[in-house]
Amino acid sequence: MARQLTPGQRLGLISKWRNPPGQSEQVRLERAERMVKEAVRQHEPFLGLDITVASKGSYPNNTNVRGDSDVDIMVKLNDPSHTEGPAEWWFGPRHTGPWTKDKLRQEVHAALVGRFGPVNADGNLAFFIPEVVNSRPSIDVVPCFKWVVYDPTAAGGRYEGSVVYGRDGKKVINWPELQLANGRAKNTNTKLRYKFVVRVLKNVENDLAAEGVIKALPSYFSECLIYNVPDSVFLAGEFDDAVRVSLLEVHRQLTSLFGPSRMREPNGMKKLFGPGQKWDEKDARNLITSAWHYLGYEG
Repeated sequence: MARQLTPGQRLGLISKWRNPPGQSEQVRLERAERMVKEAVRQHEPFLGLDITVASKGSYPNNTNVRGDSDVDIMVKLNDPSHTEGPAEWWFGPRHTGPWTKDKLRQEVHAALVGRFGPVNADGNLAFFIPEVVNSRPSIDVVPCFKWVVYDPTAAGGRYEGSVVYGRDGKKVINWPELQLANGRAKNTNTKLRYKFVVRVLKNVENDLAAEGVIKALPSYFSECLIYNVPDSVFLAGEFDDAVRVSLLEVHRQLTSLFGPSRMREPNGMKKLFGPGQKWDEKDARNLITSAWHYLGYEG
């Protein structure tokens, strides 16, 4: 079991953790994103194409913490868009033409090499560009296509995300724009406490993993767990109270009969637990109970 913070230590760390990394770190992250955009813009095969180059994950969502300061950037080809199932019967196959998954990956790789020099292309999904100390963080660049799900209940009749095809033949569907919009709305509804609590749990997870109390987990997992806390819970008492009752609420959901099956990722589209996830319910329970002890809420 991890050491236990005193109330004074907890309050001091929470006050520190509630804020994102400083301005110098922000500058480094912005530089990384700008360099990838320049690489794509200057790559001749991409001229005239509808391509979105944007960061995704904790950096644009303002939930990044020190120690998790790398940046994930998607290079998304929007036309042709990809879909599957009944939508193809009505709208026809969308992923046709010269831009296959292999061609997209090849050209993104070439664009990055032209800007950064040799990059690591061994990853299943992303290209890895190492950190340059005091200049920019490490960068994961994901080549992907726009992914469309048609739904008459959605705004505009469709949900839009991205799909990346791994070198192992599997595809991974993500919803970065929905994650961004839902996170911003929840943060506003909770008077900015949602993202503060996320950063606290991410820092706690880093400490617990460093001490060997729990296995290291993706930082996004902490954001997922806290996203499932109802907005009203965050507004209880002082900020320390908001952290405490948020952990209690996540634990309640994890240990109730149908709670885990109802939990969702911040994009609202994917279930939090199930096939293809990098975590399971046991990981969640270990994290929350260990965080509860570490923060000294047992006393």
